[in-house]
Amino acid sequence: MTEARVRETVPAKVIEGSVMARATGGRAGRHLRRSKALPINPAPPGGFGGQYKPLSMSDMEQIYDVALRLLEELGVGEVPDRLRDLFVQQGARFESGRIYIPRRLIAQAVAAAPKTITLHGRDPARSIEVGGDRVHFGTGGAAVQTLDLDSGDYRASTLQDLYDFARLQDQLTNVSWFTRCCVATDLVGEEALDINTAYALLAGTSKPVATSFTLADHVAPIVKMMDMAEGREGAFSERPWLAAHISPMISPLRFGADAVEVCFECVAHNITVSCITAAQSGATAPATPAAFLAQSLAETLAALAMVHVMKPGHPMIFSNWPFVIDLRSGAFSGGGGEIALMNAASAQLSNWLGLVSGVASSMTDSKAIDAQYGAEKGVTALAAALSGANMIYESAGMTAALLGVSFEGFVLDNDMLGNIYRMLRGVEVTDENLGFDVIVDVVQGEGHFLGHPQTMAAMERDYFYPETADREAPITWRERGSMDAQTRAKATARTLLQRHPTYLSAQADARIRAAFDIQLPPQR
Repeated sequence: MTEARVRETVPAKVIEGSVMARATGGRAGRHLRRSKALPINPAPPGGFGGQYKPLSMSDMEQIYDVALRLLEELGVGEVPDRLRDLFVQQGARFESGRIYIPRRLIAQAVAAAPKTITLHGRDPARSIEVGGDRVHFGTGGAAVQTLDLDSGDYRASTLQDLYDFARLQDQLTNVSWFTRCCVATDLVGEEALDINTAYALLAGTSKPVATSFTLADHVAPIVKMMDMAEGREGAFSERPWLAAHISPMISPLRFGADAVEVCFECVAHNITVSCITAAQSGATAPATPAAFLAQSLAETLAALAMVHVMKPGHPMIFSNWPFVIDLRSGAFSGGGGEIALMNAASAQLSNWLGLVSGVASSMTDSKAIDAQYGAEKGVTALAAALSGANMIYESAGMTAALLGVSFEGFVLDNDMLGNIYRMLRGVEVTDENLGFDVIVDVVQGEGHFLGHPQTMAAMERDYFYPETADREAPITWRERGSMDAQTRAKATARTLLQRHPTYLSAQADARIRAAFDIQLPPQR
């Protein structure tokens, strides 16, 4: 890691190796010290990726060329009339129901796209800057089932679950933003679903949030709700802290009319859009990874061109998410080497183009919180991070190939993400950190580094300490009840859910409830 990157990631006093106060009181004192919040986060979100490059420069150039040929020679079908007219005005050709997008227009869209985007938190201190090769993990998904904390079995997801997941992740350091992770199946009607989903995000967290809009007509009412929370009309659009997840492309290579209209409306309200392509290998896209990447890239470029002709330079997350199916059964497979590889390659392509990249990870196929769960999440999340993906969706809590979501999973995944952030931070090589004089002093003196000022400083600065992982000896583990990771994570989740952050004043909540059919009971 270069010195410049280190200084952007870690406070200067840490880089310079400042020595903190030495702990006293032996082992008990050290445990007490460890139990307190660290003054410095040794694994800060927003670390630098790009170390894993599954594609060569020649590979990327060839894939990009095929993507451009697909858009120019095959074109995109089912283009809505309003969008068709904008494309034609910008030099695209419309013929036989397909829009043919020239390379020149794609180049203009790529050049005009923001290279970094601020995702605002309702609390400005929680806003994040995405782009370049900075890496942030967040959530996503539309799970229809929740792994119940008490019964340990799956049941239909509810609005209360969504609100509780928002509150839970609000307290997890390594989740940078929150996108709706489950669908409130207890709501009837598309408008009720969209309105109440937005309310749960608004009430449950002050981090940047994102949601989906079923229909374009639902955007303006939700913007009105956000203005009510802010206390004045127009406040939200000035600093929009809710982004939109939109899937305007239907693979292979056609537009989705409803999603296109949602995008028009979001652009009109200054809402950042994450345009998601989620083709599936061997089903809606080719089975060979190279051909898959070419088609998927073409589709996401078409979405970028769509936003460009609506409003050049409007903030869009280039969310090219390769999905994999098990070709033996046709079932979606959220974990495994292939999906890890292709999402990493997708991020590499997006970053090469200078676009703000979004991919997905941690979509384990496991239904239980077990070894498969941990292995699949670890492999896919690490690959996405090392590739330099700017926004890694689905990265916490998801189970059962996105059909399920788990409270204890959120807690466990928060630790996993912290370990990955620590890896991204890398090794800061300085004369002081190399410690030649320290090694000489110890070898000629006490013969060990325990309690040395350099060790105590490194303890706080260089090491990430997970909340739920057990690092005690087997005898201590048995004495404390032989609890496995899931049991410990359940206890943590229950503790965090007992806290009730209040992100809506009573007055704002009353105004919103008077104007909208809010079905979440008052939580105060």
